[in-house]
Amino acid sequence: MTYQKTEFTTATIRQILLIISVIFSLFVSHNAHAQYLRHISKIVIDAKTGIVLSQTDPDLQRYPASLTKLMTLYMTFKALQSGMITLQQKVPISIHASMMEPSKLGLRPGMYLTVEQAILALVTKSANDAACALGELLGHGSEFLFATMMTRQAHVLGMTNTVFRNASGLPNPEQVTTARDLAILSRRIILDFPEYYHYFSTPDFYFHGRYIPNHNPMLKEYVGADGMKTGYTQEAGHNLVTSAFRNHVRLIGVVLGASSNAQRSIIMADQLDKGFKIEGVDPIPHTLIFAHVMPYSRRYRTRHHRYSARNHKIRLARTFHKHNHHDNTFVSLSFITHKHHMHFIKMKKHITPIFYTRNTLFSTRYHSSRT
Repeated sequence: MTYQKTEFTTATIRQILLIISVIFSLFVSHNAHAQYLRHISKIVIDAKTGIVLSQTDPDLQRYPASLTKLMTLYMTFKALQSGMITLQQKVPISIHASMMEPSKLGLRPGMYLTVEQAILALVTKSANDAACALGELLGHGSEFLFATMMTRQAHVLGMTNTVFRNASGLPNPEQVTTARDLAILSRRIILDFPEYYHYFSTPDFYFHGRYIPNHNPMLKEYVGADGMKTGYTQEAGHNLVTSAFRNHVRLIGVVLGASSNAQRSIIMADQLDKGFKIEGVDPIPHTLIFAHVMPYSRRYRTRHHRYSARNHKIRLARTFHKHNHHDNTFVSLSFITHKHHMHFIKMKKHITPIFYTRNTLFSTRYHSSRT
């Protein structure tokens, strides 16, 4: 009886410990997820030397989103350089590739595009169907096999905290990376494949009669920026890798987990400015404006205008509802110069910008006709 009582007690203790471990795991999992919410990882390195100029939580594992395509492109450039494939080689579109979620070109099973068209689709539109098709081409028909090849190559490059599960960056809980690893990857793309780096600065390209613009705002808004890639999923947040060249100095910046496109661009510009200053590059006067429309909806269209205030050129965002131009939309804009911050509220037929500075609060009204 004593032995049975002891056995029962031991089993009970084990059950209690199991319950406690499950609760602890859920707590840790919740905290691990929570730390990604609006928690930003970032890093800036010198592209030539690899020296880290600034960093914040660069080794925290994050979801890469479409920054995954940087590795897909690395593998593609490597295959091109070795002669395994050619730029004009046809890439078949499988049923699997055609079923990728947006952003996509809308490719259908049985269609073809060239390797070069797929590259352009990745660097401009960040097309998931094109990325999957490239992965299947290089992975002998299997995107899963290609993801394994990507992970293996990443570890060879020194990206020890990175695992890939697909070619596009669509959500997968096992697909993780870090800001440091992405900086390593970006640097190796620049150094290993200089003949292909120019693709990242492509402003747009035409595909099947369609004009496809580049999604990367830094190419237009930051002096010296000439690549690399944007990324976003709800789980990952707003991610960005940018390379900029000034006065014979090239920097690579990574921002992961921003809460908006505007925030990631502003943080990127700020850290690149500081990086160039550390490198002894004279600052270039600039105004960097980014608009963030709340709430986000595909029903909204943004049109840009120029507005001049205090000798600064400011990019205004006029946002109209697709069906009702009288809807009120809150638009938040910020720019780096002198740390000013602004908010614009569109009220029917006018936009009222309110400028906040350290010592001054003033507002003005911008009138425009509907278009």
